[in-house]
Amino acid sequence: MTTPAARRSKLLVFDEQTRHLVRLAAIIAAGDEPSMRAGLTEATDAVSPTWIEELILQSYLFCGFPRSLNAMRAWRRLTGRPAPGEAEPTDAGEWRRRGEATCRRVYGAMYDRLRVNIRALHPDLDEWMIVEGYGKVLSRPGLDLARRELCIIAACAASAQDRQLHSHLHGALNVGVAPNVVTEAIDAFEDLLPEGARKSARMLWKRVEANVSLT
Repeated sequence: MTTPAARRSKLLVFDEQTRHLVRLAAIIAAGDEPSMRAGLTEATDAVSPTWIEELILQSYLFCGFPRSLNAMRAWRRLTGRPAPGEAEPTDAGEWRRRGEATCRRVYGAMYDRLRVNIRALHPDLDEWMIVEGYGKVLSRPGLDLARRELCIIAACAASAQDRQLHSHLHGALNVGVAPNVVTEAIDAFEDLLPEGARKSARMLWKRVEANVSLT
């Protein structure tokens, strides 16, 4: 049976670039520095440099600045690619507009509930999530949102952040990743996970996939 998620899918094929990208996302999130250098080396000849830089940039949202900084340092040393001359101009209003639109795409029908829940934790977290996370970072044009979501899945699985993993498994489907592509993405990085994290990722995906098949 063709599910609604499959009918609206935009990322239908799990290509080689995406395989390397999700593996690198898992390594940046939880690997040591030798693993990071090896992962970057493996990805360099297979993946668009822009995609790799966008992955490293977004990693600070899910792994923290230290891992993102270390990954970018290793990337610069490995490739010799210079950094861009200037940062993106600050425009909090535009970031908020983009962030609200992107977050709504990821969370779909759960968007309004998400905003209420995060505000209840702290209103600044809600502001930072929308403006900083979804607006300034995840709405950047250098990497499509479908592959960003797959990389977030890999990072959350590798760092055992099951609550966020569950949300972004749904999010990947909401932004157009075909269910079979999510399965192939997990297949691609699961060897990098400890056994407990591997089992948890599989279990969560089975639950999400079962819910999709019922809609």
